Amino acid sequence: MTEVFFYHLTNQPLEQTLPKLLGLARKAGWRIAIRGKTAERLEWLDQKLWLEDGFLPHGVAGGEHDGDQPILLTDGQAGNAPDCLISIDGADVDPAEVSGLKRAMILFDGNSGDAVAFARTQWKALTEADLPAKYWSQESGPWEMKAQHPA
Repeated sequence: MTEVFFYHLTNQPLEQTLPKLLGLARKAGWRIAIRGKTAERLEWLDQKLWLEDGFLPHGVAGGEHDGDQPILLTDGQAGNAPDCLISIDGADVDPAEVSGLKRAMILFDGNSGDAVAFARTQWKALTEADLPAKYWSQESGPWEMKAQHPA
């Protein structure tokens, strides 16, 4: 069954947190789709992922090899049959869509009131669809699980 993990980013930005999560997901053997809201932001993320230490093979949606990508950055549907969907910048996550995945991750900027409010909306929609969810925060330093559904 799918688990949904919410990551409340306060001490590290997306470009530092995401490669660590991607590395763990790849070690699990998962194919990953990263869904953002704009092509410009995904292009920025593409550049950041190439610059980080280590090699995270990935591509940006729209190429002829989307289906072969172990990590695909997209602003729409994933063309790589992912096991894991990662939402950034408030990109939509539909409960029906994630119910067949191994994991969905929602990363949001804890320093933005709008991002926090939207994450709460996503938490409500996904938990009301009876998907197990965990809320992780780094407010006090290391990552700590602060809430889970079902409790």
